[in-house]
Amino acid sequence: MKRKQQALASLSLMGVISFYLVVGFPKPAYAMHIMEGFLPVQWAIFWWIVALPFFLLGLRSLTRITQANPELKLLLGLAGAFTFVLSALKIPSVTGSCSHPTGTGLGAVLFGPLTMSVLGSLVLLFQALLLAHGGLTTLGANAFSMAIAGPFIAYWIYNLTIKLGGQQKIAIFLAAAIADLLTYIITSIQLTLAFPAPVGGFIASFTKFAGIFAITQVPLAISEGLLTVLVWNWLQSYNPQELELLKLIKREPQGNESV
Repeated sequence: MKRKQQALASLSLMGVISFYLVVGFPKPAYAMHIMEGFLPVQWAIFWWIVALPFFLLGLRSLTRITQANPELKLLLGLAGAFTFVLSALKIPSVTGSCSHPTGTGLGAVLFGPLTMSVLGSLVLLFQALLLAHGGLTTLGANAFSMAIAGPFIAYWIYNLTIKLGGQQKIAIFLAAAIADLLTYIITSIQLTLAFPAPVGGFIASFTKFAGIFAITQVPLAISEGLLTVLVWNWLQSYNPQELELLKLIKREPQGNESV
């Protein structure tokens, strides 16, 4: 019965977030990640080759998690849904791309960056096929920036903050916010490599892309960090067993137990 209540609470949470982001913030139909066909063929192939090994390693990690702890499947689904909902909020930015939250920091902290490389890539695939956000040719590039680079930095930032004695909620905030920002630094680099400026080359082009992204992405990153902390608080209240299983929190001793 308790598991059913937790499942219902999980679905309710994602429903509220979905309504808030998707209905509360109407978005134009042309919203996208790096859109279909925008990258030159050689760069599209390059990023597919770079992203594919991480995806395959992530499949192994995901398989180990689900086989060892089947009870974590609901939490895996919630992490994927959180990423899907947040990254569905699009704000047009640089031509051929857009700004949006990523939602990958939470899953990276929960399950590690390799697992999020799979969840994030699947989110991007569904958005490309169902919502016309991004594309198949640019899936490798979008996956590397959002589903690989972002989760790895989130995982590293979280663990570094904890090792330095920082509070867990601060670590969660920093992990989510910096993962969001790094995603768009990588996207800026990808666009710069594909379209260097005729005058000024790489530096001039990167400054242009990153500067335009920063206008929308900095406040989005801060907002994502705060929202991720709220979801973390919710998980601690309604799903403490899963967090204990992942060794992210310690079980509080009960009154009838020895301390």
